[in-house]
Formats: sequence, structure tokens, C-alpha cells
Amino acid sequence: MTDLAAFAKEKGVKYFMISYTDLFGGQRAKLVPAQAIADMQEDGAGFAGFATWLDMTPAHPDMLAVPDPATAIQLPWKPEVAWVAANCVMEDAEVAQAPRNVLRRLIAEAAEAGLRVKTGIEAEFFLLTPEGDKISDPADTAAKPCYDQQAVMRRYDVISEICDYMLELGWGPYQNDHEDANGQFEMNWEFADALVTADRHSFFKFMVKSVAEKHGLRATFMPKPIEGLTGNGCHAHVSVWDLDGKTNAFASKDGTGQTGEVGLSEQGAHFLGGIMKHAEALAAITNPTVNSYKRINAPRTMSGATWAPNTVTWTGNNRTHMVRVPGPGRFELRLPDGAVNPYLLQAVIIAAGLSGIRSKADPGPRYDIDMYAEGHKVEGAPKLPLNLLDAIRSFDADAGLKEMMGAEFSASYMKMKMQEWNSFVSHFSHWERENTLDI
Repeated sequence: MTDLAAFAKEKGVKYFMISYTDLFGGQRAKLVPAQAIADMQEDGAGFAGFATWLDMTPAHPDMLAVPDPATAIQLPWKPEVAWVAANCVMEDAEVAQAPRNVLRRLIAEAAEAGLRVKTGIEAEFFLLTPEGDKISDPADTAAKPCYDQQAVMRRYDVISEICDYMLELGWGPYQNDHEDANGQFEMNWEFADALVTADRHSFFKFMVKSVAEKHGLRATFMPKPIEGLTGNGCHAHVSVWDLDGKTNAFASKDGTGQTGEVGLSEQGAHFLGGIMKHAEALAAITNPTVNSYKRINAPRTMSGATWAPNTVTWTGNNRTHMVRVPGPGRFELRLPDGAVNPYLLQAVIIAAGLSGIRSKADPGPRYDIDMYAEGHKVEGAPKLPLNLLDAIRSFDADAGLKEMMGAEFSASYMKMKMQEWNSFVSHFSHWERENTLDI
């Protein structure tokens, strides 16, 4: 275990950010001087959970965020500060609804089954003006801007700075590009154990926003920040290994059957079956905001494709489906968006996958058609929810997934999300005036 006081002395750290992520993906932290970190490492930093997006009241006792010293990261852009992920505890018991705790419990369940889940994510984001109302680069206007080399080089200072930091941190970044929407970018780093990926994903969002602000810009992971343009996805690449991490349990041994032909073993097929079985409920977590459904149910964008699914289908190496199997021993879930909670994303993938393995779930037929052009030909495949309310109801109806995610978490999450939906529908919008004033 890393001694954070010794870490501070060795690295010249003056302050620690003890950080946790709430149910809505909000990153919460206390800035703790290094002189006080020893006590905080032992006892945790105190928070009022009700003051963040957790299902608590003002009468609840202190929630303590106990830092996980293995996660300590010295901020590359402000080295006198270190960030450290924390586990939430209340009255000597882990807070069951806290997202990092949900994930840690499911990782332990997978380990009991002899499985080690590894994932990588593709986090997309926009660089906007500080007000957030327009793309920051006025020259970024191409109809098909994906991989635009001029546009990516005009944002070289921001993108290269973030990539340099990931190199320093040892994340193994391997490519950066301008994405399919004007003003949109994606940066990729190596896959890792699910908890490591979740911590890095959480820190990545913080880092991207911080570096953008440093350059006078605003970064957003909002699913659909600009009407008519491709939204921010957060595709997840999933593989499952034995506990020592040396044998891919998903890799097909014989190549028979639909999943074997694309490189998934029988166990991998059942894991995928769990994802397909629970997909409609999954959306409440992978697509957690009102705005999320402007991405997965969008009309064709300016570039010609949304790159987002709206139907529960899987395929081989074909980007028009909810799941693709691009190579042996892994699959890509294309459902999640930029608003997804980094910890709940990993947790719900493991929960659905373990459920699939236990029930020997069938992933259903493989489709190799272009879903954007020929999706109407698919019969019997479920449609993804049309809005957040439908997603919440689908989650509530999925008793198996709720049990896997934990009863306390599931109840709290649905309660808080219904409050969010009710706030949205009670909002008086410009559309209402435009369409109803003269009726």
C-alpha cells in the first residue's frame, strides 16, 4: 500500500484531491494539505452526502471518502497537487449506492467465478467556446470532418498536452483524432482491468476539462451538445480473462457457430447474451441523461450517420449495430455516451455479462446488414428506449439486473433519476411557446 504522506514528500506534493463520483457522475473532492493526509488516509475525508447527487438526507451522518492510495496521480499540469480516488464509507460500512463501491463488489463477484474483466473505452468530447454555445474553431466547418488533419492540428496544443500527460502517467495512449462532428475529438489509451479503466476514465474527464480551461476553451462530454452533429459516444471494448490475466476466456477455440466464427467462445457468447438480454434496462445507466436520447434516437447527422444504435442487435466488424465483434476474444459495446458514469459503466457491463453467463443467455441472431440503411428489415429485435423515462422503466422492470447491481443502489438510482426526469418535464420550454401559444 502506498503511504500518501511519503508519496507527498517524495513527489513534492502540497495538496491531495480526495475524490469520489456520485450517482450522476459528478466528481466531488476535498483539497487536503499533505500535512493532514496521514489521518485522511486512515479515517477518510468527511462529506455531507445529501449535498451531492446521492440518495441521502441532511440528517445522515458524515460520509467518509477513504482514499485508495494505489490510485494517486500527481497532476501533470499542477504537480504540487495529487488526485486520489476514494471509497465511500458511513458508520464503518461501505455506502452501497456509491458507484465505485458498486463496481468493486461486482469485480469481486467476477473473481469468485474465476473471471477478470478488462476493458478499454473511447471517450469522445467537444472543444467549445467558454460559454459552451458554439464550436471553438470557426474554421472547423467540413461536412465530413472525421480525421480532418488541418482541424486536429489547429487544436494541437490542447490534444498534444493531454496526450503527453497520458504518456507521462504510463497509460499507453496510442492515437488521437478529430471525430465525426465539427469540434469533436477522441483520444485512446490501452485497455486495463475494469477498475483501473474506470479510475482513468474519471481522471481523463477531469484532465480534459482542466487543460481545455487552461487554453481558454470548454470541453464537454455531453451526449448531444450540438443539434445536427454526431453526439459524444463512449464505446466500451470488453474482454474477460482468467484470474492471472494470461488466458482470454472469450477467445473462440473452434470457430463454430455464429459467435465462434467472429471469435467469441461459448462463455463469451453467454456474456454477450447477458448484454443483449438486459440492453433496454442497461440504457438507464449507459445513457443516463435526458439529452442522451437525442443521440441514440437521432435523425441522420450532417456527416451522414449518427454512429449510434437504436436497436438491440449485434454483428461482426460492422459499426452500425449496438454491439460489434471486431476481432477474436472481445466485443465493442457502442451504446454508452459521454455522460455515462465511469464506474457504473464498468459495473453494469459486468453485472449484465455475469447474469448472461449464469443463465447461459443466447445473444440471438447475428446481423451483418447496414442497420442505418436496412434496419427496417430486422424483425423481432427490441428497440432501445426513446427517452430517459422509458429507460428508467425498463431498468425497474429488469429484476435480474437490479439484483446484480444491488438493491440499495438500484432503488437510489431510480429515485434520483425520476427526480431528474420530473424536473425536466416541469420545465417550461421555448418549444411549448412556439407550438402552443396560438392554439
